[in-house]
Amino acid sequence: MTDAPNEPTPAPSSYSSATPPSPEDNYEASGVQPEKKRNKTGLVVAAVAVAAVVGGVSGAGIGVWAYSSNSETVATSGSGPASITVNDSKNATSITAVAVKASPSVVTINVTGTDAAGTGSGIVLTSDGYVLTNTHVVTLDGETGSAKIQVETNDGRLYTANVVGTDPIDDLAVVKLQGVTGMQPAKFADSSKVNVGDTAIAIGAPLGLAGTVTNGIVSALNRSITVASSAAPPTTGDGGSSGGSGSGSSGSPFDFWNFGQGGSGGSGGSGGSQTPSTPAQSTIALSVIQTDAAINPGNSGGALLDSDGEVIGVNCAIASASDSTSTTGGQSGSIGVGFAIPSNIAIRIANDIIKTGSATHGLLGATVQDVTTDGSATTSKVVGASIQSVVAGGAAASAGLKAGDVVTSINSIPVTGSTDLTAQVRALQGGSKATIDFVRGGRSMSVKVTLGTLK
Repeated sequence: MTDAPNEPTPAPSSYSSATPPSPEDNYEASGVQPEKKRNKTGLVVAAVAVAAVVGGVSGAGIGVWAYSSNSETVATSGSGPASITVNDSKNATSITAVAVKASPSVVTINVTGTDAAGTGSGIVLTSDGYVLTNTHVVTLDGETGSAKIQVETNDGRLYTANVVGTDPIDDLAVVKLQGVTGMQPAKFADSSKVNVGDTAIAIGAPLGLAGTVTNGIVSALNRSITVASSAAPPTTGDGGSSGGSGSGSSGSPFDFWNFGQGGSGGSGGSGGSQTPSTPAQSTIALSVIQTDAAINPGNSGGALLDSDGEVIGVNCAIASASDSTSTTGGQSGSIGVGFAIPSNIAIRIANDIIKTGSATHGLLGATVQDVTTDGSATTSKVVGASIQSVVAGGAAASAGLKAGDVVTSINSIPVTGSTDLTAQVRALQGGSKATIDFVRGGRSMSVKVTLGTLK
């Protein structure tokens, strides 16, 4: 493995509740909410009772994937309004209640560029139309910086939207709908309180089918993945000023757009005529929640919800398995391994983008390597990220970290390799403080670090 810039999801202690861009906006985050009990029966019954009045999704005009050796296209899809149908409220499940509660806060995003088009999902942040989604949705994975964006609400209204700002390092973006009022903002849970095994419910527009609901569980927390991204700046490899992050290779099974023929799907946009995306220039390291709730092309930017209908993550990527029957290297859809950016990270970045148009990310100022590929690994008894070098005057050097140190955790989150460290550092705000545990010469040590800011 080659050297990679080090770097880290915010620890629970670093969570800060969202603040509205204006007083009238109802932009909520559970960091300021009291501890809640899951599966609130009374609220479920009430939500389902209200659900009986909403309409249903039309099955007409469902898109059909058409494969060819050169490109991937989708038949025209007219999925209809995405309201949730409840035929028997007396026997409706808690999943139904969550879907009814959260569906008005999830939108479908149609993006059209010069040479490509796609469909993703978004989460309503404010009543006047700020919507959170993925960078790879609004840029068609780096294909365009000036795409035409149209947003469809769950009740079938169409709005033009403009990009407020993008954050390619954590694959998040905010768009603003034009001429809209009275939208229902989503409620965001504190993702530091999520447990493995909790109910996970995804709402979005897979394959352009708006208002699709799937469910499963939280399969893993603090998972770190690397994803190829054309939207991210190229990696220099020195760890000092690199925009790229992570140490993943081009063979990583995790993708935004790698669905079907030619790499134009993934968990990102799908639903329009597409051409293969621009070859990736960099990889980004993401700290994610893993779920087995079905996530497919078009779910990107949509909500991953808990059993109370609150957002715990922003769906962003899937693990894909090669289709052995394809002669063109196609990929499968959902195989039960999906990923979402935790709500605490998403809220921080969304607030920064709304306030300033961009977000900052932490920088440790060192190159790191998986301890298993380090030359000293044969004598090492710890697993972590081995520091190969530090940048003079950087955060790592200022904190006293040295080449040869093996980082084992950051803010109490275990670090098992370079991707873990990179993902956790990048998820933190530039200039924030972090506690790093490491091993030096067989001795466990701890140091507080004031991170630099990724440029």
